[in-house]
Amino acid sequence: MKITLSSILCCIILLPAYQSLLAADNNKDELKQEAISIVKKFGGTLKPQLQDAVKSGGPAHAISVCSTLAPVIAQNLSNETGWEVNRVSLKARNNKTAIPDAWEKKVLQQFDERQTAGESAEKMAFGEVVDGKYRFMKAQGVEALCLNCHAAEVSPEVEAALRQYYPQDTARGYTLGQIRGAFSLSRDF
Repeated sequence: MKITLSSILCCIILLPAYQSLLAADNNKDELKQEAISIVKKFGGTLKPQLQDAVKSGGPAHAISVCSTLAPVIAQNLSNETGWEVNRVSLKARNNKTAIPDAWEKKVLQQFDERQTAGESAEKMAFGEVVDGKYRFMKAQGVEALCLNCHAAEVSPEVEAALRQYYPQDTARGYTLGQIRGAFSLSRDF
């Protein structure tokens, strides 16, 4: 094997770019783990509150709790972490905060396709760098608790609460395990 000066120069020139790519990949892995941690904290904060609300006042009461608490949790996590934290859905309940942008819509549609192909929502996630931001989404599957308010048929009390808190609600008709939406996070890369 013959090593030429041009080969050596080429390696010297390309080495920093290669090292930069490796660092970027490591950074993406770190950001993904950080995003997963934030999602767990969001769910770990909201779910017990909803369970308590159902126990103390029924599913209709949980709607009032969720309508005020979920946005506060998202904002608090955003403030604490420096990430933009949100929840989005193709069938939004809150039309002020849950309508996906074009990238989120594409990922949600891919999640639905992946689920149709047999993948479980439980571990479904996707992240990439878009326009200088690391964007991450984690699918949110329907659990038994969710069906109180997101099933095709709900109690009259839940129906009334949904009309009161979410007059433009479209987040209905789900079944157990189906993807209801996703946690959506972004941060400068």
